[in-house]
Amino acid sequence: MKRILFVDDESRVLDGLRRMLYAERKRWDMQFALGGPAALDACEAGAFDVVVSDMRMPGMDGATLLGHIRDRYPSSARVILSGYSEPVLATRAVSVAHRFLAKPCDATELQSTIERLCALQDLFCAPELRKIVGTIGQLPSLSITYRSLTQAVMDPDVSVEKVSDIIEQDVAMAAKVLQLVNSAFFGLAQRVTTLEAAVGYLGMETIKNLALASEAFRVFVPHPHIPLSECEAIQRHAHRTAAIAAVLPLERETRDATLVAALLHDVGSLILAGKMPDAFCDARKLAAERGCKVFEAEEELLGTSHAEIGAYLLGLWGLPNIAVEAIAHHHRPGRITHSEFDCTVAVYVADLLEEELDAHWQVATGLEIAEPDRTCLETLGVLPRISEFRERAAQARV
Repeated sequence: MKRILFVDDESRVLDGLRRMLYAERKRWDMQFALGGPAALDACEAGAFDVVVSDMRMPGMDGATLLGHIRDRYPSSARVILSGYSEPVLATRAVSVAHRFLAKPCDATELQSTIERLCALQDLFCAPELRKIVGTIGQLPSLSITYRSLTQAVMDPDVSVEKVSDIIEQDVAMAAKVLQLVNSAFFGLAQRVTTLEAAVGYLGMETIKNLALASEAFRVFVPHPHIPLSECEAIQRHAHRTAAIAAVLPLERETRDATLVAALLHDVGSLILAGKMPDAFCDARKLAAERGCKVFEAEEELLGTSHAEIGAYLLGLWGLPNIAVEAIAHHHRPGRITHSEFDCTVAVYVADLLEEELDAHWQVATGLEIAEPDRTCLETLGVLPRISEFRERAAQARV
């Protein structure tokens, strides 16, 4: 039974939540705390799978409370439920909350959010890794990109296009901006999956707050055993994979989500580099010794790979399910069923072709595909088109 904690400074709000979710009492162990200190007392008695807190509370507000829970109980998924939609509140809470819901919140939305968070915990991450991912409020950005963004937002005449172009160059910034714009703080009727639209919706003042006045962005500080070039290579591969995905025959309805998934598909590698540098290095060393792929070495060492780890974080952050699924399975698309050239297949193919071009950049056709990938491509029904896709990829990568 999942343990869910609801926190508010008004007893009538808690009573309303209790009535709203009464039907879930046999599935969830629900507790209701009046204010932040009472919530921390409840957590000391036993950690919760999900904590849902009001934002504005006297003494200890929601952001402060969730910061304590992040530090003490990192396995807990953290949700802000607030009746205030000021962007400044969102930028303050974005480094401690996984999701943002707006009051009044109907039972269906609240229930589905909690269910999704619990499902992610069960599906994508081992308990010990949940604790590591749970501490993450932001991902490491390249210092050169961070400098470019901070300089740009100080220019009163800077365009949305220029700022979105800068953010698109950095996987960490892109993920955080997409998390925030898709939160209920902005009440958008549909998911936003392009960075230009995200920057436009958020507005330059919010982007400026993210860059200068919040903890949403941070510069990557390399571990002594991880050269900065490794992080740069991850970013470069992500950007090129997204460029290749853009020239594949994508369905119009899923195109934007596929490009987001392609750009963010290796977020888990940034998590490992920043939070588990020894495991990051060990996996690369083992892959070199065995002649296997890095994700296979990660699976042997950790029981999972950067694909699932990244998908878990981005799922917690509320990115579209279709993109999260593609990221989780971009190395092993055969684990789920496909009826067409869908988002997951496209990201797998784009990632495969980018790695191939990176190793053999002067050759666009005629390369032998490794047997496991050949079998996978054949099973997915795209092997007959791989030469066409290679030519498209080569052109996109120039």
